[in-house]
Amino acid sequence: MSRTNAPSPDFEPPHGDVSTELLGLMSRDLIFAMKFLGESQFRLQRHFQDFMIAELAATGVTQETHPLIHLFLERHAILLRDFVFSGVALSRQFHIEDIERLTGDTSSLLRVDIWDQLRSHVQMAERQFLTQLPNLPALLAGLEDPMRVGGAP
Repeated sequence: MSRTNAPSPDFEPPHGDVSTELLGLMSRDLIFAMKFLGESQFRLQRHFQDFMIAELAATGVTQETHPLIHLFLERHAILLRDFVFSGVALSRQFHIEDIERLTGDTSSLLRVDIWDQLRSHVQMAERQFLTQLPNLPALLAGLEDPMRVGGAP
């Protein structure tokens, strides 16, 4: 169900599908986490690049003495940025009940919407696998049991 089609309060998803199983686990296993995007990512990455340039210069390592240092700086600045943002995100996780309380969702509309999206994406993934299925036996031939290859029982 989409957000435009409000479910009845007694909505029960069909039994026997993995999306329904995941719905039952949401209270325990679903976490909402923060993610920094856009200019925030650029600014923190730039901070770490400037920081490393200054600290390396104090040891005699500069872009003049090491012309390819910018590759090192960019890659390590990204790693440091991701470390910081991941640490902050892990320290501020919200369970679905927290989000429902914060948004005032008393009709479980969020859960229904998540269930609907899960089911849709599971079905899409299954269809994608089925489109690749005709080519898989040939691709998996190298994984066959060597004892069975060549007519061995």
